[in-house]
Amino acid sequence: MISSSQNPRAKLVKSLAGRPKERRKAGAFLAEGVRLVEEALTMGWPIRFVLHTDELNERGRALVGKLKVAGLEVEEVATSLMSSLSETETSQGVLAVLELSQLTFPGSPDFILIPDQIRDPGNLGTLLRTAAAASVQAVLLPPETADAFAPKVVRAGMGAHFRLPIHGMGWGEIEQVCKPAGLRVFLAAMEGPSCWETDLHPPLALIIGGEAQGASEQAMRLADASVSIPMPGGVESLNAGVAGAVLLFEVVRQRS
Repeated sequence: MISSSQNPRAKLVKSLAGRPKERRKAGAFLAEGVRLVEEALTMGWPIRFVLHTDELNERGRALVGKLKVAGLEVEEVATSLMSSLSETETSQGVLAVLELSQLTFPGSPDFILIPDQIRDPGNLGTLLRTAAAASVQAVLLPPETADAFAPKVVRAGMGAHFRLPIHGMGWGEIEQVCKPAGLRVFLAAMEGPSCWETDLHPPLALIIGGEAQGASEQAMRLADASVSIPMPGGVESLNAGVAGAVLLFEVVRQRS
């Protein structure tokens, strides 16, 4: 049993919860909680090792059993140590260190999401989860957007990371993805044509701007058109995660 915070695995977990450069340096990220570790296992994501306490519920114990049967490295840790390593108020008693890898980018994409300057981890995770649910083929993360593999983003994504290609790119690279593929780039905006009246059938990329300052100048230059969400209630704006959900599923509705 691991009980010391100086244990190499405990120290690695602590570092992965920190800044993006630590995750890039280690080539790993964290997934905490029974459901997330289950998703990683189910989707065949590379798992370095799993830590757990002896206070797991029935579902958690079953998960540990499956991990061991799969031949993965599983180690028990003291409850007090898990509490200090956990990024949640109430730990579920299990976390995994996963390889920081990316799913293959699709060959001929026709539905891409670009979260621009989304700095709130909860909003970015929500957008990733929604994108996965809407069958978005890839997410391109421009500079100034939160790290998609930060613990809070992974937790809010609820398994989206294991199903959705997520690639960090500069704006020049993003343009080289969108334009040759013939994607029409739409920018979510406060004003402009209504999403209900805009044809979203053709191949497209959707840019959702940040919570505080909206879309960047680079995003506005890349965009071919803007699209808005009618808000008869007169509120100023919607949360980025909510706005993204409305627009992504309007694409799904039209294409269905």
